[in-house]
Order: sequence, then structure tokens, then C-alpha cells
Amino acid sequence: MKKIIITAAGLAIAGFTIAGCNSNTSTPASPAPASSSALAAPAASSASAASVAPSSALSAPAISVAEQQAVTSAQGYLNLGSGFSAQSLLNQLTSSDGSGFSNSDAEFAINYLKPDWDAQAVMAAKGYLALGGFSSSSLTQQLTSSDGDGFTQAQAEYAVAKVGL
Repeated sequence: MKKIIITAAGLAIAGFTIAGCNSNTSTPASPAPASSSALAAPAASSASAASVAPSSALSAPAISVAEQQAVTSAQGYLNLGSGFSAQSLLNQLTSSDGSGFSNSDAEFAINYLKPDWDAQAVMAAKGYLALGGFSSSSLTQQLTSSDGDGFTQAQAEYAVAKVGL
């Protein structure tokens, strides 16, 4: 597991930074510049693996490499703009045809990112409307169907209202 250090500049995870931590948004980690002062130097032995952060820094729970990869993958899917429900994103992340993450790593990523499921439902609804042929009830059914998107009834109703049906 990697040690996370919270600094005024954001989070640092042994070679990665998570941008936007101070603005209540979640974005996937990206490689940090080699000269980043927020990163602790690698420890020489496992006995001294805990890095000493400045006294003003807070320690946060560690995030594993697999969890970080799942976060990055989940963010990539969400950035497609096609609209994922919690269930469809979990299915995509855990499917052998998708990303193939373990259920626990996929669930971690989804909980970490805390997507706006209503906004995701609206994106999905807009995509279906672009195809044409949907009534309010058929779009709601498509959005809530386990064979469709798997949104909750409330999320689907919100989306249908937002797209004007």
C-alpha cells in the first residue's frame, strides 16, 4: 500500500497526485512531476516505510495501486459522457470484457469518486433521445431496466423530466 500525504497542494500518493482535492471534486490521479516536494522520498527499508510529513499535514488512509487504477478507469468511463448508473459502472469495471477489476476495487473507485447519479442519468437519457422513438414511459423503462442502464426509478424520473419528456 502507498502512503498518502495531504498537503496544501493536494494529495500525494507515492508518485501520483490527486488534483482538485481542495475543491470538492474528485479526479483521477496523474503522474506527479519528479521534482514535486509533496512526495516523500522512498524509504530504504520496510521498517522505515512510513514517511514523515510536515506537522501541519494530515494522514489519510492508504489507497492501493489496484484501487488507484480502478479510480482512474472509472473516471475514464464517466468522462465518456454516455451516462453510467452505479450498477452499470460497477458491471463495466468488473466485467472481464470491461476492465476486469475485483468487485471490492470497483466499489472503492465508485465510492471514492461519488458520481452525481442524477447527472449521469440525464446524460444517458439524452443519448437515448438522440436515437429517437422514446416516450416518457419507454425512456424511464429503458433507464431503469436491468437489461438497460440500471438507474433507480427516482434517477430515471429526474432524467426524463430534465430532458423534457
